[in-house]
Amino acid sequence: MAMDQSVINGKGKIRSTLKGEFYTSPAIFELEKKEIFSKSWLFVGYEYEVANPGQYITTRVEGENILIVRGKDHVLRAFLNACRHRGATLCSEPSGKVGIIRCPYHSWSYGLDGSLRGVPKSSECHEELVNNDTYGLEEVHLQTWHGLIWLNFSENPESVEQQLDTQIMDRFGELETFARYQIPTLRVAHSKEYDVKANWKIIVENFQECYHCSAIHPELTAALPEFKSGIGTQNQVGLGASFNENLEAFSISGKGNRPMLKGLLPEDDRLYFGMTMIPHVFINLTPDHVITHRIIPISAERSIVICDWLFDPEEMAKPDFDPMDAVELFHRVNEQDFEACQWCQDNMGSKAYKNGGILVPIEHHVSKFYDYVLESVGMKDA
Repeated sequence: MAMDQSVINGKGKIRSTLKGEFYTSPAIFELEKKEIFSKSWLFVGYEYEVANPGQYITTRVEGENILIVRGKDHVLRAFLNACRHRGATLCSEPSGKVGIIRCPYHSWSYGLDGSLRGVPKSSECHEELVNNDTYGLEEVHLQTWHGLIWLNFSENPESVEQQLDTQIMDRFGELETFARYQIPTLRVAHSKEYDVKANWKIIVENFQECYHCSAIHPELTAALPEFKSGIGTQNQVGLGASFNENLEAFSISGKGNRPMLKGLLPEDDRLYFGMTMIPHVFINLTPDHVITHRIIPISAERSIVICDWLFDPEEMAKPDFDPMDAVELFHRVNEQDFEACQWCQDNMGSKAYKNGGILVPIEHHVSKFYDYVLESVGMKDA
């Protein structure tokens, strides 16, 4: 029996999800890539990885090979990692340090500011090429925000603060709480990549609600008992979840004696904050470490999720430092979440989900994400 969408979408106690095709259609996926991911600031790495002149990292974003490098003027820039001569990849390693960017194919060379500096064996046209900005590396918009590097492929993007600070305000009602975690001072102690056979939106939806927590997250609900109620921390401004009174730390064993991160206040102790940074990032704040997730959409039915665990480098330098007790807790949460996302993806093409599913009141805040997606792709009435 088909659901009465007029009732579901009214002011009643249930609301509709997106229709099934939004999770399976290659055409809709391409539209999202064009209208959401190609126009939004996307998280790609950490500023500390490229702190000194000549340091670089490489990555792939939106189908493009990207080179991020610190210039001799200390300015951080991003370029398409392709030689303007014949398109060869300039820097093939994930990271490194260079004095000049030299193409391995024909030895064209570029300054750290992207300008073309040298064209061997080309005296006839050398000056014409080198003195022409047209042949420098193609730059990509880059900004940093709380020590994180963000790229944007649109022509005239809004500032990164307009996209992200607005979401922090929505989450906390102010900017100070988030800033106290001093993410620019932290370092990645462990990183893990997950290959999830699910649409990126299913992963976002899952992270935004805790209705599922008591069913699939025994370790998480043991650490944060109020999550058993199905109410997470993202449906009320400023809400954090308190640790189980028997826990010393947010770890799989519950043990730990690391001090709080340096910027935190006493009232930040023994609290967990989760937040979604649309379109593709999750940030989790705990007293002694921060966890980031970034979703990389691969296809309508597959996503890569990179999860990083960040700690105070002074703690990491201690001989007895071991992050794995803390890592294991959220690693299990990740595996449980991503398996659940795959359960859903398996049926997104079913007749049962042609018109979508429903949200009960405890999940209603997720509908704001649906509105964002529909408005972004110009399908608000879909």
